[in-house]
Amino acid sequence: MLVEFNTLPDTSRVWIYQANRSLTDDELSEITVGLNDFIKDWAAHGADLKAAFEIRYKRFIIIALDQSENAATGCSIDASVHYIQSLEKKYDIDLLDKMNVSYKQGEYIAYKSLIDFKKMVKQKAVSLKTVVFNNLVATKGEYDEFWEVPASESWHARFM
Repeated sequence: MLVEFNTLPDTSRVWIYQANRSLTDDELSEITVGLNDFIKDWAAHGADLKAAFEIRYKRFIIIALDQSENAATGCSIDASVHYIQSLEKKYDIDLLDKMNVSYKQGEYIAYKSLIDFKKMVKQKAVSLKTVVFNNLVATKGEYDEFWEVPASESWHARFM
């Protein structure tokens, strides 16, 4: 069951998928339609899942699920991952590679491998003040508060 993202409680589970490039306006439109359809039909053992999504910065797909009514199951999570994999294939993008880092350079969103990010730290090209995206947040409340933060407030700080 598709609902508005902002109506979900802070305890809702989130999954964040970062693209390795900015999506075009046409891709964003198509992906939005596809996600609407997917989430409308998303279910766990036949029970509707109360969920929503948003796309931020033309790069991040965030799916949120209110598990207070019906929780995600292995099969429903698999279905969402398969859907994301279909987007990767259709649009020739990486969404599931967790070994990459996205961060802000002014208004631009940069995307680097973790190895390159570590090199940038050594070269002082990024700092504890660099705004990073902590895609490891688990709930909507964490997403709202701790997703887009200075590196000093994220797991990225261990490399500084």
